[in-house]
Amino acid sequence: MRIFLVLFFILKFQYLSAVEFLGKFEQGAFILGKTNPSSKVKIDNRNIRVSKDGYFAFGLDRDRKNNVLIIIKTDVETKKIEKKVLKREYKIQRIDGLPSKQVTPPPEVYERIKKDNVLIGKARSIDTAYDFFKDKFIYPIDKYIITGVYGSQRILNGKPRRPHYGIDFHAPEGTPVKAMMDGEVTLSESDMYFTGGTIIFDHGHGISTLYMHMKDINVEVGQKVKKGQIVGTLGQSGRATGPHLDIRLNWFDIKLDPASILN
Repeated sequence: MRIFLVLFFILKFQYLSAVEFLGKFEQGAFILGKTNPSSKVKIDNRNIRVSKDGYFAFGLDRDRKNNVLIIIKTDVETKKIEKKVLKREYKIQRIDGLPSKQVTPPPEVYERIKKDNVLIGKARSIDTAYDFFKDKFIYPIDKYIITGVYGSQRILNGKPRRPHYGIDFHAPEGTPVKAMMDGEVTLSESDMYFTGGTIIFDHGHGISTLYMHMKDINVEVGQKVKKGQIVGTLGQSGRATGPHLDIRLNWFDIKLDPASILN
């Protein structure tokens, strides 16, 4: 009986305490978690999905200052974990020579921009049970030069603007672009004002990737794609000074650093 009780408490302890994190707790990071599949998880008092295998995902904002509170609840215990978020230093990127209407859009295009933002926001708000996010993401093109990084403060034609929230991959126009991960197309637009040819892929649990400035788009909304599948070609549509692919990563409306899923 004593051996049975010892084994029972060992197994119970393992059941309660099993939680793992992959990712660095720093500003802009994507964090992958794993716990008991029957657990309920809250991040900063927000209920989030747990997959049938126990995986969950969340992200940290570019300018986050406070710690992250993670609550793991089972039928027998509630466990609270507080993680400190490390601060990052961001680059300053100056881009000159842009048409003035792209730095400060004329009033006549405000309604168009508003509609674009509604479409993007709707695609990013989708919360499906897909768990593709737990696997290894790949780079969207094979040969490139990185010309822009996440978090950098943009100064356009000498005027400070919003930070850059993606990674810019420079390559020749027409370069094939691959899906970085399995997913479902939730947005496919050929001519958005700022982002030009734009695709958004849902990878589950609010994790999405966005591809901007595409020349050709080979996928449509509702289509399932596989990692490595050619989804279009690199271009310079929208607000772009040359051919490049701008990749974004989101956890719902929180903009994350794509490097945190690629490295």
